Amino acid sequence: MNKYETIFIVNPEVAEEGIKALIQKFSDIINSDGKVLEVEEMGKKKLAYDIQKHQEGYYVVIHFEAKPELIKELERVYRITDDVMKFLTTRKEEK
Repeated sequence: MNKYETIFIVNPEVAEEGIKALIQKFSDIINSDGKVLEVEEMGKKKLAYDIQKHQEGYYVVIHFEAKPELIKELERVYRITDDVMKFLTTRKEEK
């Protein structure tokens, strides 16, 4: 299994319970065929440029191990989730 890091930006108008539900939803997808190592909630931050007419967003980073096939499914779910404004998944190189 490879190590990955995914970051997603949630619409700032989503309530705290909604953010927790999204984190749980994405963690469950990862845990179905991988393993979540760490979830890092970075909180609301100002965006470099407006996204969907918002000037800030709620940042969440998840470090995990998974097979490469899982990434396609995870990113598909990001795309169809209305409250996710942006996302990025990268593979972490072994040291």
